[in-house]
Amino acid sequence: MSITRRALLRGSAYAALGAGLSTTLPRIALAQDTSAIRPITLYSRAQAANPQQYQSAELIAQAWSDLGLQVTVNGLPQNQLSDIVWYNRNSWDVTMWQMVGRPERSDPDDFVMNLFHSSNIETGYNFVGYNNPDYDAAAEQQRLAVDRDARHALIIKAQELVNADQPYSFLVYPTKSYAFDKTVLDGATMVNQPGLGIRNFLSYVAVEPLGAQRDLITNTANELNAINPFYISGGGDSWITECIWDRVMRIGEDGLPQPWAAESVVWDEAGTTATITLRDGMTFHDGQPVRIEDVIFSLEAPQGENVAPMYRPFVTPITAMAKVDDRTMTLTLDQPNAAFETSTLSKMNIVPEHVWAPLLARLSAGETAESVLEESRIGSGPFKFDRWNQSEVVLSSVKDHFAAPKMDRVIMRVVLNVEAALGMLRSGELNFLTDYTGDPQLLLDAATADGDIEVVDVVDMGFQFLGYNLRRAPFSDPAFRRALSFAINRRLILGAAYNGFGVPANSHVSPALPFWYDTRTEEIPVGPEVAIQMLEEAGYSIVNGRLHYPAGQTETLQ
Repeated sequence: MSITRRALLRGSAYAALGAGLSTTLPRIALAQDTSAIRPITLYSRAQAANPQQYQSAELIAQAWSDLGLQVTVNGLPQNQLSDIVWYNRNSWDVTMWQMVGRPERSDPDDFVMNLFHSSNIETGYNFVGYNNPDYDAAAEQQRLAVDRDARHALIIKAQELVNADQPYSFLVYPTKSYAFDKTVLDGATMVNQPGLGIRNFLSYVAVEPLGAQRDLITNTANELNAINPFYISGGGDSWITECIWDRVMRIGEDGLPQPWAAESVVWDEAGTTATITLRDGMTFHDGQPVRIEDVIFSLEAPQGENVAPMYRPFVTPITAMAKVDDRTMTLTLDQPNAAFETSTLSKMNIVPEHVWAPLLARLSAGETAESVLEESRIGSGPFKFDRWNQSEVVLSSVKDHFAAPKMDRVIMRVVLNVEAALGMLRSGELNFLTDYTGDPQLLLDAATADGDIEVVDVVDMGFQFLGYNLRRAPFSDPAFRRALSFAINRRLILGAAYNGFGVPANSHVSPALPFWYDTRTEEIPVGPEVAIQMLEEAGYSIVNGRLHYPAGQTETLQ
């Protein structure tokens, strides 16, 4: 908690940074070819599901109204928001969004390469459409830098470029609060991973019951779109797939990749060819053995251009794979890749070829593996799929797995209302609150009042942000985006929406990864005075209370 409280005290410089700046743009006569910027819709999660995000959006809308923009906040369920922003990439202006912490994101490559590299604009994570050749070069080069200090310099450069262009307005690295019933679960057996806290795959496997209750009953605040090893549409989906499907490597308690389904991963001196030895005796949940051919298939299938767009960037560095014997394979990269073990071998799910090869073969033109509904969800992981309905997902532990869970089942309940989720923890309907988006102080108060709840906090490696659609004016203008970003008082959002539980953000690398985090992004000037001066310098003007494009530019969208 001390980190959070100190973060709140660092904002005193903000007031001084805007001192002496004019608070109004020139009230000029409207040029004939200039028109007002259209009303803007700011999309967000619905208030009941994510009150922190929705309140942040309202505060941003208020700040932007001081610049002469007309902004309406539209809170939506996750599925509708994803449909608008992710699948219709040309039709929106600005949205609230979040990147959640995942084990493979303990290396910054996942954010550095996949969020902003131009190759991911059409179908990948770069849904805002950011395209900067200098950034692409830095993102590519950091993968090749085997020397840690050289790679550090490139990742700092990537943060500098994004900070200059502001394709996102980063808002908060939240303090994620997790809670569990300490009369049901042994907290000493949970794993607290850096930047993730106690909600992680290792905890799901290791946590031990204290009594007769042997179900780990968790929650997600989002609807589940899919349980599919080639498609991750949200945080809840990813937690489930991690449990069902094994991976060649996993991120350990120290945040570093370690062999998992592999007995060993050994690289040659050049750092381009790995020899992977599979554990002996592994089986899929249908009883079929896990073969080297399945591992090769799992890494090869997403290389197809339209098979698994979200996963394709992670396997494109692979140039060759070959079976050596029944337990051994070689994997060759085009160049050394410092992040490959974390971003690929610890991320890609091992799927059964005998199940997925026929499914992929039946895909129609324009379809991807993301659309496949594989009802049995057969993996080889420590939990197997039992059932999924609108209200919950149920997984059963695999007692003969090499990392057999201590609990009998994982039950993930879909609870869209944050107050209801807290109530279910207090009543015993949940025993592990894994997705809490409400006021952390309420959680601490409940723990004090009830006596059977323990709360664990961590600064997330993920972040909350505002994404601009760079395909559409005026958001295609970096000067406009920077001005809007500088109008946002992150400390106000942190205090009002997050009750001080978090750290102000302005980078896609979190302070939860201290070696890679650029500390120079912590303090930026904010406020309407700063933003108005920036807009004025870029040629924008306010006429009759409305912000207008620079002279010669007209509004082309309604």
